Order: sequence, then structure tokens, then C-alpha cells
Amino acid sequence: MPLPPFQLYNTMSRAVEPIAPLAPPKVSLYVCGPTIYDYAHIGNFRTYVAVDLLRRALKHFGYQVDHVMQFTDVDDKTIRGSRAKKMPLKDYTAIYRQAFLEDAATLNIEIPERTPNATDHIPAMIALIKKLVDKKAAYVSDDGSVYFRIAAFPKYGCLCHLDLAGMISGARVNQDEYEKEGVGDFVLWKKWVEADGEVGWDSPWGKGRPGWHIECSSLSMEHLGPQLDLHGGGTDLRFPHHENEIAQSEAATGLPFVRHWFHVEHLLVDGQKMSKSLGNMYTLRDVLARGYTGRELRYALISGAAYGKNLNFTWQGMDDAKTALARIDEWRKALKGVSFDGAQTDSTEVAEQLRKQVELIEEHLANDLNINGVLGQLFQIIRATNGALASKQITPAAVAATLKFWDVLDAVLGLGDATLTIPPEVQKLLDDRAASRQAKDFAKSDALRKAIEALGWKVKDTPKGQEVTKL
Repeated sequence: MPLPPFQLYNTMSRAVEPIAPLAPPKVSLYVCGPTIYDYAHIGNFRTYVAVDLLRRALKHFGYQVDHVMQFTDVDDKTIRGSRAKKMPLKDYTAIYRQAFLEDAATLNIEIPERTPNATDHIPAMIALIKKLVDKKAAYVSDDGSVYFRIAAFPKYGCLCHLDLAGMISGARVNQDEYEKEGVGDFVLWKKWVEADGEVGWDSPWGKGRPGWHIECSSLSMEHLGPQLDLHGGGTDLRFPHHENEIAQSEAATGLPFVRHWFHVEHLLVDGQKMSKSLGNMYTLRDVLARGYTGRELRYALISGAAYGKNLNFTWQGMDDAKTALARIDEWRKALKGVSFDGAQTDSTEVAEQLRKQVELIEEHLANDLNINGVLGQLFQIIRATNGALASKQITPAAVAATLKFWDVLDAVLGLGDATLTIPPEVQKLLDDRAASRQAKDFAKSDALRKAIEALGWKVKDTPKGQEVTKL
């Protein structure tokens, strides 16, 4: 069965379009990585899980993905944080780079082919800024910093479809992050000031450091070339960051910078924007501390809403994710554990249903990563095969095909297997209970079951022995 063409919403055109890489089947993908000044929160990881789904789906559809994600290890926030902790910038940011990679592993996020630190590429940034100055698209200000000249790029605002009439103030914007009302010439190279401490590099314009926006243009062009097939990130980066990337990149090269823009919408918590003041800004570590797993959070982040819609995170949603995954796990366990005693009916119905459902799943995947459609079809397959197992109307070939289907689908979903680490105190009770049942001391066995449940675990007796699951 040929795969349908893979289509994705393009923020620039505001339409779902087939991706059109420059050199298929290769696809260049650049994603703005985290600013490593603190632990990433679950809103950040909504974006990176969605990007991981995109990456996995592209590979499923036969593309060879060359994925670059930078770590921003120099900007206003990282400098402030390192100075507050009285640590060298490199040592300070290394803590949060490692934490991000550990959290990504917990969420089963595939690490991109290259993950450069911004500070390892300062010479390339200086060279790009110099090119913009030479082209009169940038200038050295009276304060010694270098700014991009918005007036030199008439297309400015094309990504966000901004009407710039009356918005350009003529003022210079020196900070790395700002709102739409701050439209103006933005900083490419920031002259060293006392607040920067030991952070600074020599340049043709004096000691200083790059602005945030030039980092991504420089790193993407250095690693992937002057034109990108796909560029993505959180929706909050569209302005000013991605608008600025387009302006400085195209002003430098004269070429269209990105063929397809991919943005992930916000994560809300109980219907509200995440903020420290509301106490609802959770990290992955906060979620794990409540007894959930990274696998359950991944499911909640991919199933709650399409990536292009706001997703509302709730603890009930996490419980729902746990229930859904348990259902998938029980289905797979039943398929793997089925024994054929000759009573099975040789029916092609399950195989035909599977074929039709797989076709629909492919269509959902190809249609702007419709993961909820994919999951809907998956649970239809689960219902059908569970029914066939119960009525013994399934053949070994149908079981094998269903398990193979799951392996292929999960290469995209990335949900993996449940891995239980049973605490030693629970394992001791399980061992005692097994001994009690063997001795036919069922009163003690029941008491031990209650003790196990009190610790948050459920035990089930099966012909193969005790099975334990997390409550």
C-alpha cells in the first residue's frame, strides 16, 4: 500500500501543505532549543514532544531527517543566573543542558543529530553580523552595539502577518525578548557592560556577545545551509524571534530562509497560563514526584489536543493517560500470551479490519499529524482484537500482524513499554504473599494484598503467578 503524501500546517501560508524538501528524501529540520538557565517546564516539553512526533513521522514516511537543535547558553537570562550563583557561565549552563537531556530521555524524545551550544560558534556569528554590516542591513550604534536595520528588509512581519504601519517606533531594542509593541531595530551584537561580568568575546566592534536572534540564523546556516526545509518551535517564538531570523538570514543570503514553518501552541494548566506567581509552572520532575511516569506525561502531551491548538494540562488528564496506557499494555500482553489449542476459527475478519484501520492511521498521520485520529483508530483495533481473542476467532498470523503493526506505530508514537521498578518493601510483601499462598494461608495472603495496596500497588493472581501494577 503506497503511503499518502505527508502534509503539515505551514505558519507562513496559514494552510496545510505537502512538505517539499529541497533534496528529497533528505529533510533538514531546525528547532529552537531551550535556553539553559533553569529546568525546562512541561510547556517547553509539549513543544519538544510534538517535534519528536514530527521527526518520527517523517522517518515513517521515508524521509531522512537531518535535525539540529541548539542550546542557548548565552543570553540575558543565562548571564543573570550564572552571576547570581557566582558560577562561570559554562559551568552554570552545563547543569541545565544535562538536566534537559535527562528529561528528554525520560519522555523518550529522540536526540537530534546535532545539539550545538551557542557559545561554541561565536566566530560564525561574528562573520554573519559582519556580512550584514557590509550589506548595510546592520549598523554600529552610538552605544557600540550592532543592530539590524528593519527598514532594510521590507518583508519584515511576513511570518506573523503583521501590519507594520505605525508599529515601527524607530527605537532600538537591546533586550533579547520583547513584545510586538517593541518593533524596531533589534540587537545583533551587544556591547559588553558591567552586568555581563566575565562573559564577553572580542569582535570588530569591541568586546561583547551575540544577541539571541543571530544565534539561530548562524547555527542553522552553519549546520544545514542557507535554506531550511522545516523550522519549528513554540508559538511564542514566532515574534520576535522567528521574524528576526527571517530578516537577518534573508538579508544576508538573498535566499528564502525556510520552506515550511511548524509551530506548537501553548500548554495551559487548569485553563490558565503557566506562571510562577500562580504556582502552576510544573517541571517534569514535579510530575514524577506525584507518582506519574514520563511515559504517562508523553501520552498526555500528545493526546490532549492537536499540536496547533492550546492543550489544557490537568491531573485528571494524567490519570486518563495512565488508564489509556494500561489498556494498551493489557492488550499487548493478551496478544503475546495467547495460546492456540486448535479451537481458533480461521477467520480473515480481524486481518481485514486491521488492514483498513492501518490505512486510516496512515491518512491521519499524513494529515498534519492528526494523533487523536491515530489513537482513535488504535483503540478500535484494540476493541476488535480483544473481542476476537475472547471468542477465539483469531489466528496466529493475525496475532503476529497485529503485534508487528504496534511496533511500527509505536516507532512514531514513542510510547514504549511500561517499565515498573518495584520498591524493595513492596517486593518483600509480594514474596511473603507468594509463600503464604503456597502454604494455603489465604487469610495472611489477603492481609498482605491489603498492605501492598496501601503502598500504592495492585496485585493480581494469574496462572503464571502474581502480576503487580501501580495504582
